Amino acid sequence: MNSQQIYETSHMISNENLDVRTITMGISLLDCIDSDSTVACQKIYDKITTKAKNLVKVGQQIEAEYGIPIANKRVTVTPISLIAAASQDHDYVKYAKTLDKAAKTLGIDFIGGYSALVQKGYQTGDRTLIASLPEALAETDFVCASVNVGSTRSGINMDAVAQMGEVVVAGSKLDMMTNAKLVIFCNAVEDNPFMAGGFHGVGEPDVVINVGVSGPGVIKTALEKVKGESMDVVAETIKKTAFKVTRMGQLVGTVGAERLGVQFGIVDLSLAPTAAAGDSVAEVLEEIGVAQVGTHGTTAALAMLNDAVKKGGIMACSHVGGLSGAFIPVSEDAGMIKAVNAGTLNISKLEAMTAVCSVGLDMIAIPSDTPKETISAMIADEAAIGMINNKTTAVRVIPAPGKKVGDTVEFGGLLGYAPVMAVNKVASTAMINRGGLIPAPIHSFKN
Repeated sequence: MNSQQIYETSHMISNENLDVRTITMGISLLDCIDSDSTVACQKIYDKITTKAKNLVKVGQQIEAEYGIPIANKRVTVTPISLIAAASQDHDYVKYAKTLDKAAKTLGIDFIGGYSALVQKGYQTGDRTLIASLPEALAETDFVCASVNVGSTRSGINMDAVAQMGEVVVAGSKLDMMTNAKLVIFCNAVEDNPFMAGGFHGVGEPDVVINVGVSGPGVIKTALEKVKGESMDVVAETIKKTAFKVTRMGQLVGTVGAERLGVQFGIVDLSLAPTAAAGDSVAEVLEEIGVAQVGTHGTTAALAMLNDAVKKGGIMACSHVGGLSGAFIPVSEDAGMIKAVNAGTLNISKLEAMTAVCSVGLDMIAIPSDTPKETISAMIADEAAIGMINNKTTAVRVIPAPGKKVGDTVEFGGLLGYAPVMAVNKVASTAMINRGGLIPAPIHSFKN
């Protein structure tokens, strides 16, 4: 980097909310499998705390030496449903508590991988893990969970979709925040460094460092300099800015992996907002020209933003992966919250936006009396968008106990707060109760 690039990056950090959102170590637990769950849990704890013992320290060293803020230090592990299946346990909560204990020992922000992959059906440990999700998440502080219920190659497991509606409702009755740590996916990826959906895929190295960059504030500031210019100029400006942001992420990942003595994996290009002023994806879309997020034109603006970020990032880094797109979580984005309160943005529009961005219905508070079948139907809709479009989609909705439409729910920290959004009152119970498998689309057959 030349002196001008260094100056620009320094300005982005100090004035435009630029940071590395997360440096995440992925750790395989396949060598921790044991038929005795007590032995397995000890192996899990020992491996995580050994491999990641210097993760926080190295992250802090990089922050100090390069002046680059790293907001979160995290760990992902092999889906626990695969690891715990060798035991005869009828409850996997002890595995979740082991992960939580390891996270506390390390001083990390979150640990992901209390997960199951059931897109085409259930294996031995999947039902046990999914049934344990409400209790496991309620009794731990740093554990994040995910369940993959569909994929383009396999279709959508509607039995799992129905079960996840039950899990979300049961979790909200134990502790509202359990559902802030649970993501239900279609086309989940194996190298996602972001929470709550991160897990370490079985095709990944034994230990790897993945980095998630951010920077919606940086994109917005760049666009302020091209007001009135054509959309071609807007797209080019986003590409150039994304290039600079991604270079910073690659630097952090490469240095971190070298110091930790592990392999560098990928940079995830996702624009991840926070509730802080000036760090909003919604405000980027409004800078493009949408008067307020949710109105007509929002989906087109988001599609261009997502594509331009990817084009710029791919040119900057040889290893791009994860989700790599714009996140649109309601509670974590000040502009999204404002649009919901103004009545411009609703769940139907968020669903449409999902077709062109990362993830989907994310961090949305819904009324406490929302039926489990309605939640399952929301999951099915999002999974269908992911399956047909060959992209990752997900649902992270939070029934808010005692709250009705228009009330506000405080989550705290990076999770922010959210207005309770209305859901359609007409039920899809008969459809959800059918169960079975929605077949894979015709374009999934590529061999």
